[in-house]
Amino acid sequence: MSFEKISLREKIGYGLGDAASSMFWKIFGMYALFFYTDVFGITAAAAGSMFLVVRLIDSATDLLVGILCDRTTSRWGKYRPYILWFAVPFAVMGTITFFTPDFGQAGKLAYAYVTYSLMMLVYSFVNVPYASLLGVISPDPNQRNTLSSYRMSFAFIGSFITFMLLQPLIDFFARTFDAGSTTQSSDSSVSTSAVGWVLGVASIGAICVILFLLCFNWTKERVTQIETDKSTSVKQDLKELFRNGPWWILVATGLAALLFNAIRDSVAIYFFRDFVGLNYKMSGTGWDMATTYFLVGQAANLIGVILAPTLSAKYGKKRTYMIAVFMAGIFSALFYLIPKNFFPIMAFQFVISLFAGYVLPLLWSMFADVVDYHELTTGRRTTGLIFSSSSMSQKLGWAFGSALSGWILAAFRYSPNAVQQSTETLFGQHMMMSLIPATCCFLAFVGMMFYPLSDKRVKEITEELNLKRQHAG
Repeated sequence: MSFEKISLREKIGYGLGDAASSMFWKIFGMYALFFYTDVFGITAAAAGSMFLVVRLIDSATDLLVGILCDRTTSRWGKYRPYILWFAVPFAVMGTITFFTPDFGQAGKLAYAYVTYSLMMLVYSFVNVPYASLLGVISPDPNQRNTLSSYRMSFAFIGSFITFMLLQPLIDFFARTFDAGSTTQSSDSSVSTSAVGWVLGVASIGAICVILFLLCFNWTKERVTQIETDKSTSVKQDLKELFRNGPWWILVATGLAALLFNAIRDSVAIYFFRDFVGLNYKMSGTGWDMATTYFLVGQAANLIGVILAPTLSAKYGKKRTYMIAVFMAGIFSALFYLIPKNFFPIMAFQFVISLFAGYVLPLLWSMFADVVDYHELTTGRRTTGLIFSSSSMSQKLGWAFGSALSGWILAAFRYSPNAVQQSTETLFGQHMMMSLIPATCCFLAFVGMMFYPLSDKRVKEITEELNLKRQHAG
């Protein structure tokens, strides 16, 4: 079989879309809990519950967005126009979410629920169609694997940019606001920090808009539905999806893998400030130890993403995925035993993140394989619906991970802005960086054991669909 070759520009253009998404996703995944507890001013338990409620609702919204995309017709295709339409709302809503109003506790909590919900909704209208593009840029599984690797590589580059820029931007705007203020009050340090956050996030949002527009302009939709006499309702599409065994397995394993990331990422800032106690600044950068930890992780993730296509081509997607999550789990468990020193912590972070980097590009590529499997078995190519379900599992993972992080911190009696946390709190933070995420990895490993779409079976499905498309003209 021969397929149209995807140009380097298009691969980069597709990757830029996830660079933009990831820049904001990392802000919400790694900084949001800290922002809400120590800057915005609500409790860890309240923030954790908000994350869970909003993201559970938003996960269901993802499916509806996927269904809407599958039924969209425009001169730009089914999925690309949403990237164009929602690029600016994405940045604007993100900025509003990190604004701190001068309300009481009840008012602040209501504001947090409303703005966070609207942000997640806008995120769905960008990220679900963006993810679905992977299934329609090319019908070739190998090219999709390469596109997935480009996607995740640029996602980690976007995350890297966020980690490099966000904290220095927050500090810069806070200092600028403080220097320009003509009045001082007892809570001026809090207000300047809040201003630093909203302007820092707004700066990141402006970059995201540019990247989304490049993604829209540089990509093309090629794969279309094989024409049949079969027309289905939304109810029938959902019914057929819920009968798709490989889809269920990917959703479950993806949920476990993302839960692993969410718990580790959410607690890292607290862990370094409270447990390790080495929150120093690196000369000339404005980075503290937590930021350095994030940057090391993103660099290792990127290496894993780059290596994923080569390793999966040699060993198969399923086997590579299983080895990666198993090793990430082993080293996460060993993280509990290492001393509180800079180099051992960063070395383990590098190794854990290297193995974790293999996982996401393989997961997205396997969802594209599930789209083909679904089309072959049902006659319907519901690309948006199936990729929205992958986004759903991602958000569920972050929802439960963020909620668990807030609840566990509260259960271990975390006290915001305390000079010294209790021994009980420190033990909880240590567990959240090691043994708890390790358990998530082993659950993902067990789930993938039951995944039926081997590389051989995927190749057979691709050949059958290609013959059908040739016959249909």
